[in-house]
Amino acid sequence: MIKELHQKLINKEITATQLTQDYFDVILKKDGEIGAYLTLTKELALEQAQLVDEKIARGQEIGLLEGIPGAIKDMLCVEGYRTTAGSKILDNYLAPYDATVIKKLKEGGAIILGKTNQDEFAMGSSTENSAYQVTRNPVDLSRVPGGSSGGSAAAVAGGEAVWSLGTDTGGSIRQPASFCGVVGLKPTYGRVSRYGAIAMASSLDQIGPFTQTVEDAAIVLSAIAGEDPLDATSAKSSDKKFEDYLTGEIAGKVIGVPKEYVEKLEGEILEVFEKSVEKFKALGAKIETISLPHTQYALPVYYILMTSEVSSNLAKFDGVKFGMRADDLLDSGVSDNELPKNLLETYLDTRKIGFGDEVKRRIMLGTYALSAGYYDAYYLKAQKVRALIRRDFEKAYEKVDLIYCPTCPEVAFKFGEKTTDPLKMYLSDIFTISVNLAGVPAISFPIGFLEIEGKKLPIGGQLIGKWFDEEGILNAADAFERNRE
Repeated sequence: MIKELHQKLINKEITATQLTQDYFDVILKKDGEIGAYLTLTKELALEQAQLVDEKIARGQEIGLLEGIPGAIKDMLCVEGYRTTAGSKILDNYLAPYDATVIKKLKEGGAIILGKTNQDEFAMGSSTENSAYQVTRNPVDLSRVPGGSSGGSAAAVAGGEAVWSLGTDTGGSIRQPASFCGVVGLKPTYGRVSRYGAIAMASSLDQIGPFTQTVEDAAIVLSAIAGEDPLDATSAKSSDKKFEDYLTGEIAGKVIGVPKEYVEKLEGEILEVFEKSVEKFKALGAKIETISLPHTQYALPVYYILMTSEVSSNLAKFDGVKFGMRADDLLDSGVSDNELPKNLLETYLDTRKIGFGDEVKRRIMLGTYALSAGYYDAYYLKAQKVRALIRRDFEKAYEKVDLIYCPTCPEVAFKFGEKTTDPLKMYLSDIFTISVNLAGVPAISFPIGFLEIEGKKLPIGGQLIGKWFDEEGILNAADAFERNRE
């Protein structure tokens, strides 16, 4: 899709300004129902489009992403615009700088349409934890789009953006991509700078794209990847054009299917997955059953490490330097005796009012795991098991080139179905969490449908690659996509 639009721009069949306005028209028409966007950046978008049109008019060459409209998860800072992370505590926060990925996109001439809805501070699997609004799955408006990057997935699935960016801490790109029937890529930890992304769990967070096609995901990754002196965890990275690696050929590649994942599948989702495995075989890949034995510990390990990092990262939101402050309630008719009387009450009241239930739950869990007397029993032990999970992947990659499994054990569920049982909600990410713990790259792409109540609900397949082998998973997913029925 991106290459087709690029060709239309350089052939002057359409202008970047017209294309951008067309997408704003779609947003105006559809987003009242879908609710993908929290903030539109129309002035910025039209300024960017005008620059691209002027460049084309001068006969200058433009890049593949120049003039192509996309959306940004509200976890990422865009200078001069609200960046709320889906939380009331940052309701009045205007970002004073651009995240590195935003800076790269602006320099590359990409168009930023707006900021998308998400679970508060990226904590959730359904976007029901947003402090602002509900985002609906464009495939079936009675169902969730997944989370935490549900707004970004819905924007692409609903035709309200060509591409979008999300963040993935335990599956927050791949799970909504699966639910909404689009492509979602979680790069290797360190492939993309996290500078300017509001941190949830710093050792797990990674920024990546949502797109309609695998090729488009490769193009966006090429634009945002690279080492960044502002992010010490970013890795040295050559300026690869990932789209150049999409040959459509995977003959001879060895793909491992983890038995621990398949054992958790049943019914029609298992049937769709098995058909997709046969498709890879037909394309010339060799399929091997493998074991990732420590997978069973991934969920508890993740929820100890992630909540511990959440407890630390969110400590700065206290109403002092930026964001909401409990004193702000003075303007909303609250009586004087209800306002905080000292600094400690300001801290406590600001966090009580500003954070939602799920954020408070995870802060408390993490604070407990890090507290004296429990650190060794929980946090330290979880770090040791994390090392074993990484070792499982290392051993697997001694025998196979790629690992393949379902993205999720289910299709998109209905609103309210899991909100009363946090553990049930956490299980939505059971197939995606290990990837973040190990730091490897993974991509979710549509492999089939499950028909429920007259709606074809998408099912995603997940290819997991070796560290910094994004080109390998992109090429295999692209080969599948080219031959999808």
